[in-house]
Amino acid sequence: MKIVDVYGKGKFGLSFEIFPPKSEAGNPQLFAALEALMVYRPSFVSCTYGAAGSIQEKTLELTAKISKTFGVTTAAHRTCVGSTVEEIRQWLKEAADLGIENIVALRGDPPKGQAEFKKPEGGFAYANELVAMIRQEFPRFSIAVAGYPETHQEAPSPAVDLANLKRKVNAGADAVITQLFYDNRDFFDFRRRYEEAGIAAPLIPGILPVVNLGQVQRITSMCGAKIPASFLAELEAYRDDPDGQVDVGVRYAIGQCRELLDAGIPGLHFYLLNKAEATFRILQALKLPR
Repeated sequence: MKIVDVYGKGKFGLSFEIFPPKSEAGNPQLFAALEALMVYRPSFVSCTYGAAGSIQEKTLELTAKISKTFGVTTAAHRTCVGSTVEEIRQWLKEAADLGIENIVALRGDPPKGQAEFKKPEGGFAYANELVAMIRQEFPRFSIAVAGYPETHQEAPSPAVDLANLKRKVNAGADAVITQLFYDNRDFFDFRRRYEEAGIAAPLIPGILPVVNLGQVQRITSMCGAKIPASFLAELEAYRDDPDGQVDVGVRYAIGQCRELLDAGIPGLHFYLLNKAEATFRILQALKLPR
């Protein structure tokens, strides 16, 4: 199945995002997590692309393996970081040879140690350039891109950020998956502006359940997402109680997802961090079809 066929016409898209473990030792946990969640028959599973090194090389291998193991549609992430256009082209050819049909096209974060993204020599500066190349040279792929309800950290304004997103969709993206957020008002305001801008691609909220306060604070500090004060205070009350933090995070995500579902979203995309428990509990409470 292709991402372009996942949403709309009464269909609801459920997707999970994982990352390649740093070593083989992490694979059993990842595959156990996915196996537990397969009961919910996800529309697709996406696999991230590292900023550098051997983890990059594992993306295609792992994406293909997940598809073969579970019989599920997969999507491989691809960034512009540290690659020439020709290197990206060869990577896409390999993805096609492996039977992968979906690409999540991203500019990518600056490599570790760099304060800002720099266009690689012979490479792309923006995600819309990557999308355009995929659409022109590899029309078999369906493409998803990223959206930012709270505005990309590097964008000078929400309006400029939205214009950049529209450029990606116009270049050939089939769906937009948002960065994580914890205040649904940010998503609803973003969706309103998105629709007013005439962007027609399905807009899918990305959900990261909080299972560890310190971890999510590090993640939000890097992407610019906010944790509402009341939610943060509740998590702080359980700072020394890991199980309590998970319970608070799951309960909050359930409420967040219910409100989003009531508002008619076309799908949900869960950032798993390679673990199943929190997302499984959320889906169980939401009573989504198995």
